[in-house]
Amino acid sequence: MNTVTELADGMLALLHHESPVRASLLGVRGHDHRLADLSTGAGLAHRAHAEYIAQRASSLDGLGEQDVVTRAVVVEQAKALVTRVDAELIEHTLAFQLTAPAGSLLHGLALLRPAGDEAERSYLTRLAAIPSYLADAAQRHRAGMASGRLPVAYLGRVAVAALDQYLAAPERDPLREPGLTGSRATERDELLEHVVRPAFARYRDVIDTEVVPRGRPTEKPGLCWLPDGQMVYAALCREHTTTGHTPDELHQTGLDLIEELAGEYVEIGSRVFGAVTAEEVHDRLRTDPALRWQAPEEVLATARETVGRAERTAPGWFGRLPTGHCVVEPVPENEAPAVSAYYNRPALDGSRPGTYFANTYRAQERDRFTAEAVAFHEAVPGHHFQLALAQEIHGLPMLRRLADITAYVEGWALYAERLADEMGLYTGSLARLGMLAEDSLRAARLVVDTGLHARGWSRRHAVEFLRTHTLLSEADVQAEIDRYIEWPGQALSYMMGRLEIQRLRAVAEHRLGTKFELKAFHDLVLTNGPLPMTVLAGVVDNWIDTVR
Repeated sequence: MNTVTELADGMLALLHHESPVRASLLGVRGHDHRLADLSTGAGLAHRAHAEYIAQRASSLDGLGEQDVVTRAVVVEQAKALVTRVDAELIEHTLAFQLTAPAGSLLHGLALLRPAGDEAERSYLTRLAAIPSYLADAAQRHRAGMASGRLPVAYLGRVAVAALDQYLAAPERDPLREPGLTGSRATERDELLEHVVRPAFARYRDVIDTEVVPRGRPTEKPGLCWLPDGQMVYAALCREHTTTGHTPDELHQTGLDLIEELAGEYVEIGSRVFGAVTAEEVHDRLRTDPALRWQAPEEVLATARETVGRAERTAPGWFGRLPTGHCVVEPVPENEAPAVSAYYNRPALDGSRPGTYFANTYRAQERDRFTAEAVAFHEAVPGHHFQLALAQEIHGLPMLRRLADITAYVEGWALYAERLADEMGLYTGSLARLGMLAEDSLRAARLVVDTGLHARGWSRRHAVEFLRTHTLLSEADVQAEIDRYIEWPGQALSYMMGRLEIQRLRAVAEHRLGTKFELKAFHDLVLTNGPLPMTVLAGVVDNWIDTVR
């Protein structure tokens, strides 16, 4: 590997080897028969390879402008992998659907759509590998406990309950979702009955009998209670925000934003409710039953209408648009109690469209006034425009199109919520209060995530803060806190990414004056692929110099 493009390709290959199911979901072939290797040895090998790639990339010189950006992405992705390995979160992550070994497997495999005989055989090979995968996960939990990295007992019980639910309903097994044909479907069902579900049952028993009895109490859920936890958390903050902000700085930023948002609540809430304080607005939004959904069908109908409206308006604000429309589907039944709405990018091979999954679970307890803001974030002009468009960029290494840089990805999506207001997409003041409610959540995340992992907050303390300072339903408050506990630092990326994109836009507007074009700025941000915030700043600076 001697050129920056070769290094980028090597880094992407390493990432796919680390996470083969993600590669399949992206439509990248060659990994469809594999599951992730969760063993300690595999992690250390990945780490050593990433360090080698970062060293080689850093030594390159005499590069052109785009190659300099590519090199920075290569180094950032390599360092992020090293941080993940060093954090050893797998040892004490049990319940969150997107990161825990069992939950992430059920989530990811259920989204696959094997097409053709070879793909179907590969899926069966994956199913057959599940016992080894779960045995490795159990061994990592044991190793973590031996080293003092104990999971939270409460989340172990949550994981056991989820696995019990899975095991009790074989007819609704999400691993049957990837439709197979003929004898392959029969073979799949036999594997599920005789190999896969027994393996999940054994894993469930390990958590129940070995892990839960030794787990931490809910009074000590953060990383700061684990060996080297403060150091691990500081590194995760850097990885997820791609900035140098400390946990203390991030905590204070969240508190400041919550205070600023109070004025906006009063401004809009006074027109809607006649309220004169932010607390009065919050109370009305929390307690008015008319602001909840009546039925799951309403959730999906509103999401589809909102996405369609945004797609029709977008050409006035973007020069480049994705070729495919965003599909709206309900969150799968097995995931709905544990996750919020989310987006899955289209597969590179065209086997799956970009899809916004709206959560219809317990719809009558969910707020309808946030529906538009969430759709703008997850779908259009948020994740769908960003992720689908990045995959269509030609002339850049594939790593630049597929890099998973949370601050960029989530920062753009949160920026899109406010941009939608500029675009006139919100249907009224109530929907705009929903936009503020989403802002409150992302500001509160800065406070709660750092509170849990750097300041030693109890789970109850975190729950109370989120109840007081956000408009989340009780179900969502509980799910959010559990997510922060088991995915430390990720929740920081949303607001920090948005603030940086807004800062860069303001700099460009100031320096370019009448030459500034918002369409061009959006195209610049979206057509360079996912970038660390520091690298995006350099790209914007170079663009400003060119336009001037």
